[in-house]
Amino acid sequence: MSKLLVTGGAGFIGSNFVRYWRAAYPDDLVIVLDALTYAGNRANVADLEGSDKFLFVQGNILDQTLVEDLLRRYEIDTLVHFAAESHVDRSILGPDAFIETNIVGSHCLLKATRQVWLEEWTGKRTVRFHHVSTDEVYGTLGPEDPPFTETTPYAPNSPYAASKASSDHLVRAYMETYGLPVTISNCSNNYGPYHFPEKLIPLVITNILDDRPLPVYGDGLQIRDWLYVEDHCRGIDLILKSDRVGECFNIGGNNEWANIDIVRLICELMNEAMQDEIYREAFPKALSAQRGEAERLIAFVTDRPGHDRRYAIDATKTKMILGFMPKESFATGIRKTIQWYLANETWWRDVQTGEYRQWIATQYDI
Repeated sequence: MSKLLVTGGAGFIGSNFVRYWRAAYPDDLVIVLDALTYAGNRANVADLEGSDKFLFVQGNILDQTLVEDLLRRYEIDTLVHFAAESHVDRSILGPDAFIETNIVGSHCLLKATRQVWLEEWTGKRTVRFHHVSTDEVYGTLGPEDPPFTETTPYAPNSPYAASKASSDHLVRAYMETYGLPVTISNCSNNYGPYHFPEKLIPLVITNILDDRPLPVYGDGLQIRDWLYVEDHCRGIDLILKSDRVGECFNIGGNNEWANIDIVRLICELMNEAMQDEIYREAFPKALSAQRGEAERLIAFVTDRPGHDRRYAIDATKTKMILGFMPKESFATGIRKTIQWYLANETWWRDVQTGEYRQWIATQYDI
């Protein structure tokens, strides 16, 4: 049995990981630490509460004393670090929060685990600090460039990517300097249930349901490698269960798509879904999709500054060493994602209020 502390466990990927772990390892103790900023939502894990194997703690990773207390009190042996400011657009407009959370916050976690695991427990237990990072630390690729590998030099181009690259380096430094047992994973773009609606895929789905414009940056030909979120969770599981301490692993979907093609595919699938009388009644505003014309909502907007042209992950190392391969194809994963949003209107309506609405109103000139 393990005792996990999952930072950012009420966010998109974090909550999916918590759900995955509780299902796969029901005897393990899972504690979620989340500050519940705009993208953190306690509702994402509310149905797990009540179990003596699950605990939610509202708190900030910048609170080193709190983290140390949790490590000691619950004898945590595994820390999985998801907590991060993660939206590139927001980092361009306000980078300070990204520096504070992603760099200073990560350092607080490293200091806390060093103090408890190395200084107080003095190596008497098998422990692991796993840091969840992104492919954006590697920079951008040209059309013919080979995908990123674990040895690709870091070249971050946005404040968000730079903050994640900095935290990656800190994690590695704590291993090399102090002997902290760490692993790092760099993943490609995730999609799936509980994805905050400011991101491309959920934004397109929910805007179609409200018959609102579908903003596409520039020419829409930016390419991303898409990974279904549960596949990402399986990849982290394989890393945690391995003995490859001190290593980095890329987790990718082998699934490159241009943004505009993603938008058009979702339009096609939403047109199809809206022919079902149940959904026509549930979403009366989705008039364009009901007519089979969701693509008419596409609105090209001014490109964001420093927009990376292409990301692609080479996950050969993770496949060869850990046996990782995505189980979900994009054809099945995107349909599952759409069905989840159709079935969970209350969830995404609840998060599309207040601060989110203000953000959307200022971000796109449409």
